[in-house]
Amino acid sequence: MVQSAKKLTIGISSMALFDLEESNKIFNKEGKEAYCAYQIAREDEYLSPGVAFPLVKKLLAINDKLQHPLVEVILLSRNSADTGLRIFNSIKEHKLDIKRAAFTSGQTPYGYISAFEVDLFLSTDPQDVRKALDAGYAGATILSGKGNHIDSEQLRIAFDGDAVIFSDESERIYKEKGLEAFTENEQQAAKQPMTGGPFKSFLSALHNLQSHFTDEEGPIRTALVTARSAPAHERVVRTLRSWNIRIDEALFLGGLDKGEFLKSFGADIFFDDQTMHCESAIKHVATGHVPHGIANE
Repeated sequence: MVQSAKKLTIGISSMALFDLEESNKIFNKEGKEAYCAYQIAREDEYLSPGVAFPLVKKLLAINDKLQHPLVEVILLSRNSADTGLRIFNSIKEHKLDIKRAAFTSGQTPYGYISAFEVDLFLSTDPQDVRKALDAGYAGATILSGKGNHIDSEQLRIAFDGDAVIFSDESERIYKEKGLEAFTENEQQAAKQPMTGGPFKSFLSALHNLQSHFTDEEGPIRTALVTARSAPAHERVVRTLRSWNIRIDEALFLGGLDKGEFLKSFGADIFFDDQTMHCESAIKHVATGHVPHGIANE
């Protein structure tokens, strides 16, 4: 397999990385000045891990298995450099190898995604995520929920298919004309690869990272968890094959609730465009809502 030395780069907001719920309440109730004073007064008090913290920790641990680091996590934060000091102190305390950051003092940090060559942007701010997606980058709103408690070093990432890995062209047919028209279209177009969705490039970057390891020692495992079922599965398989992208597990659920399956897979995070699937998932695993496609118009 051809290997590339390109890094996998994740951009993450401070609220996705750390638990800033208390600080955010102060900001919403008392405003920016009170928030700044609160953070500066507590800059030696370390922040607790947030929803995406375990994901980041596992991602950065992959570098320990490589000769040269191929994973980078960059902080993209609406904090100022002043209030960001508490965040960097917490990064140091938790031994996270994060060196680069953009602190934008209340402005959206999404403009720095392209400069940092970010493959995936994770934030708790849906507007920032939408801007990233509109600019052609993979992005997800991290939802507060339950992370999986499986004690494993392996990083497990699960994706929905339509409007996430693939475009929403097929989903549009389903929404506008129903299941029968969708199934007929997918059968007729079975040998035509689908267009890539917002997460195609991120999946490709993950695949490249996986190529540096044998299947047995691989620190990453991926899964497609889709509401599709046979015969609409064939186009999915052929599309991934045409992209030369590996997915380790594929679950074609035919409309079954996704939550329990994600729990069984042991996902560290799951990405889906539909709110109802995200609500099912957050009971079991960390979840990123991808506000993209017809379901979010």
